[in-house]
Amino acid sequence: MFFEKYTKKKDGVIRGYDVHSTPVKIACILIMIACFAIVLCCIFPIIWLFLASFKDIKEFNRNVTIFPAAFDFSRIAETWNAFNFLKYYRNSLFSVVGCVVCAVIFNGILAYVLAILKPKGNKIVSGLVMLSLLIPSSTSIISLFRNINVLNLGGSFIPIWLAAGANAFHIVMFKEFFEGIPKELLEAAKLDGCGVLKVFSAIVLPLSKPIIMVVAIFALTGAWSDFLLPYLTLNGTGKETVMVKLFAFKDTPTDAVSMLRACFFAIIPPTIIFSIFQKQITDGASAGAVKG
Repeated sequence: MFFEKYTKKKDGVIRGYDVHSTPVKIACILIMIACFAIVLCCIFPIIWLFLASFKDIKEFNRNVTIFPAAFDFSRIAETWNAFNFLKYYRNSLFSVVGCVVCAVIFNGILAYVLAILKPKGNKIVSGLVMLSLLIPSSTSIISLFRNINVLNLGGSFIPIWLAAGANAFHIVMFKEFFEGIPKELLEAAKLDGCGVLKVFSAIVLPLSKPIIMVVAIFALTGAWSDFLLPYLTLNGTGKETVMVKLFAFKDTPTDAVSMLRACFFAIIPPTIIFSIFQKQITDGASAGAVKG
């Protein structure tokens, strides 16, 4: 029963005629067991965090079992209301949406210029983009923060959005993908009277949905989990994101279980997003890799 789905399989590592061999069947079962063990190790911290959220501080300190004595959702609701997580969810959502838009548009436009338009000096710019990948982002945080203050952008989401729109890794991904687009389509669009921006918006972007999905997911997860730049620009303004507020909870008179519940609230949105768009994410990543 387990190997019936492989009988008509003609591609991949294990094909239909392979499953008739006993060593192949044993190897397949061992691989599945190993994959299951890896998945279990990955999701166990999340499961433990979820179950620990139902405990009070006494049960958490004394009871070593993973399961709580009772599934009391009122404790989770109490922590949600006490920390006012709905407000910080809104702030994080506002930050994430802006980061995704800027990451796709600004990085995509620069990659479009370097990969397709190729103006004079494009190789120098491409080299600088590649060179910036070798420089840790934390080393430039001082100069970045100074420029934010000079431009009087502190206390707003604009610096966070612009930082997402200047990501060398995203530029390289876009550039590699754009270079694989057939030039005949671009030349035909120019003959039809399309300008530079029209070609980008009407031809390049619709053909680049796989890589756009990949960059959008990277920007989303990066913006949601980012702490340093939002902390420097938004701390104390009432616009703190979830990660900034989690750091601030350490200075509040709260117990360890409440902090665990707060951490559980922080991982809910990206988990839900991945669960909903899992197929699109994996298909987009695969198509982007093949196209690039």
